[in-house]
Amino acid sequence: MESRIFVLLLIAGLILATLSGCGTNRVVQQDGERPAVIEPEVARRDISIGDIDTENFEVGGFIGMMSVEDFGVNTVIGARLAYHMTEDLFVELSAGRADTEQTSFERLSGAAQLLTEADRELTYYNVSLGYNVLPGESFFGEGRALNTTFYVIGGVGKTNFAGDNRFTLNLGLGLRLIPRDWLAVHADIRDHIFDIDLLGQSKTSHNFEAHIGVTFFF
Repeated sequence: MESRIFVLLLIAGLILATLSGCGTNRVVQQDGERPAVIEPEVARRDISIGDIDTENFEVGGFIGMMSVEDFGVNTVIGARLAYHMTEDLFVELSAGRADTEQTSFERLSGAAQLLTEADRELTYYNVSLGYNVLPGESFFGEGRALNTTFYVIGGVGKTNFAGDNRFTLNLGLGLRLIPRDWLAVHADIRDHIFDIDLLGQSKTSHNFEAHIGVTFFF
């Protein structure tokens, strides 16, 4: 019996000691000062964000080389006008001109002329839809980065060549670099596809063009 009473007294003492300790802690927490808040010292940097012109129109010119099937590789010059409908989609109007060479048949025969000088001039007019597939940046050295965009493009138009207007399908891809918010530099590869029948049989010709150009946003 005495051992039971001793155990009960011991448990009661432990409970009282616990309760008194909790009360003391509350008083200390209420009366004591709050711990100081440590403010992190972070060095701030001034960042200059490059602006891209928000205008939707782009106009400019280009120069390059055009391989006209059976008529050699010729210098081509042209102009383009683009309207950016969204960040990814744009519509482009383009026109180009090239003076073609003689065919191998004409050179080997010596006298036979398939085309007059006027008919050797090739001009084309296209309306195309482009899609920006890889917008990003290109780095030049350690401290120079330019906004860039790879795009695919395709459309329809007409080619005036050899005395006839020929329906033309054009397909290609290009790279646009933006060194200034109002200026862009282009590098393009296009395939102009149209039917031709100068050498006695009709065939579909592929006429590849590679050019570089400069355009301005407005």
